[in-house]
Amino acid sequence: MIPQNKKKKLISKCFSRNFPKESNQKMNTDKALKMLRALPRVVLGNIRDNPNSKKNTKRGRGQHGGNKHGAGNKGSGQRQNYMRLGYETGNQPFYTRFTYEPYYKGHHLRRQYPPISLLQLQKLIDTNRIDVSQPIDLASFCTTGLFDIRPSSRHFGVQLTDEGADIFQAKVNIEVQHASELVIATIEKNGGTITTAYYDPFSLVALVNPKKWFEKGVPIPERAIPPQDAAEYYLEAKNRGYIADPEQISQERLALAQKYGYELPKIEEDPDAEMLLTRKDPRQVFYGLHPGWVISLKDRAIIKQKASN
Repeated sequence: MIPQNKKKKLISKCFSRNFPKESNQKMNTDKALKMLRALPRVVLGNIRDNPNSKKNTKRGRGQHGGNKHGAGNKGSGQRQNYMRLGYETGNQPFYTRFTYEPYYKGHHLRRQYPPISLLQLQKLIDTNRIDVSQPIDLASFCTTGLFDIRPSSRHFGVQLTDEGADIFQAKVNIEVQHASELVIATIEKNGGTITTAYYDPFSLVALVNPKKWFEKGVPIPERAIPPQDAAEYYLEAKNRGYIADPEQISQERLALAQKYGYELPKIEEDPDAEMLLTRKDPRQVFYGLHPGWVISLKDRAIIKQKASN
């Protein structure tokens, strides 16, 4: 055992030990500031998360040990048998989730008429792509190479729009499939004539690309009569239909001139009256060529049908 006197000396020695004083505290503060000056500034580039603060999102091996290559287990997705359009993996499809709109009924069967404006027509005439000394029809537009009429896409010809009606000045004999009242008035004001005519898809194939049709060596087709829903338009004289009454067309020409306030030119007194009054037969496809004739481009000959006795 420690004697009592030695024990008192040991306790007094412990309490008399030198603890950190103010000088030591200042030295530690300077050391910390010096270390902060040497360290880089805290920016987004050197901020790090605390250790183990994020969980690993990597999946385990699972049931099949990762041998499905992300395609799942069985089913069409794994076998690369792609689902049909509109199939929504057992859910109610899009086209049955919404109500039926009668407006879209038969939209894929409607006849389409790509537009050609009077401004475009005037440019084609000014650049000599279309000859105004000859009647103009759908073949004249297609041979310029600037218009793509596709009967396979339900194109049934062109419609002549009134864009550029204020600058149109040409005198033409033109045949289109659809035209507005202003377009008809603009052409007739300049002394020209316009006709709206129907072509069935089979005749359009020949009319859109005459060279390709003649190279086949097949007869020129006969134009079909318009269907019931289109015949009403082409029977109207105000539309300048090709099967309308010529007397009614003359009356409508005069009425339209009075409506728009211009003097109707007399075509009979015009030097180009023969060209302006040229019309196709309702069964005719090309000007000057009758149905049943065969055109040989190689021999530059026209093979006509024999007259039946």
